[in-house]
Amino acid sequence: MASVEELKDICSQVRRDIVRMVHAVNSGHPGGSLGCTEFFVALYNGILKRKPGFDMDGKEEDLFFLSNGHISPVWYSVLARAGYFEVSELATFRKLNSRLQGHPTPHEHLPGIHVASGSLGQGMSVGIGAALTKKLNGEDTLIYTLCGDGELQEGQNWEALMFAAHNKVDNLIATLDYNGQQIDGSTEKVLSLGDIEAKITAFGWHVLWIKNGNDIEEVVKVLGEAKAATGKGKPVFVIMHTVMGNGVDFMMQGHKWHGVAPNDAQLAEALLQLKETANDY
Repeated sequence: MASVEELKDICSQVRRDIVRMVHAVNSGHPGGSLGCTEFFVALYNGILKRKPGFDMDGKEEDLFFLSNGHISPVWYSVLARAGYFEVSELATFRKLNSRLQGHPTPHEHLPGIHVASGSLGQGMSVGIGAALTKKLNGEDTLIYTLCGDGELQEGQNWEALMFAAHNKVDNLIATLDYNGQQIDGSTEKVLSLGDIEAKITAFGWHVLWIKNGNDIEEVVKVLGEAKAATGKGKPVFVIMHTVMGNGVDFMMQGHKWHGVAPNDAQLAEALLQLKETANDY
């Protein structure tokens, strides 16, 4: 695992990548990407058991599946800066014939991407299938998934929650980005999730909280606790409270920046708030 200061530096650079990528094509989803930066940075800089290079089958290594695929900017940035492909390729985000489309897909053979995502509600089911495959193959590796809180309004998630608990899929760690926002407003106003911890617990999962998903130390600590909780007969569910747009003050809170790109002046203001810690692409 990289040091805390190293992880913070990576987070700052990833956030620079996110706002620049979305600004360049006036398209994309910066809000959730900025809010989940610490999670992705922790995952790919010490949490995941990874092998050098990229193997589509993912044998003998941990795998990650992104369900809320619209936050692709943060994933692309972290993958590039973790060595899956050249950082310079981030400049092709959402452009014609680019491998870095708005929603991730393996169709263009992009290293790090195992399955297309963005059709909300499907990621946990895919993760369960992969976790069961790992069990059948006798592996002791883990499956990680991430979904959004508004995404839990999709019924397929609840079928997946039942199935995983019933079948004791205890090599699965599902994380919820709990920022309280979705494209049309707050989740509380659109369709309240109620007591999400009580619901997930009632479905038979082991539940953990990351109270501040934008604190890299807490993210690393709780994901470590989640790993320690696997293999005990229950799938693990991490509720991670984040702030949409975190790191750029005028993008924080509310749902405005769910899918809006910054203009030239806003980009300049955002970059002033984010320390350059490596090379911009």
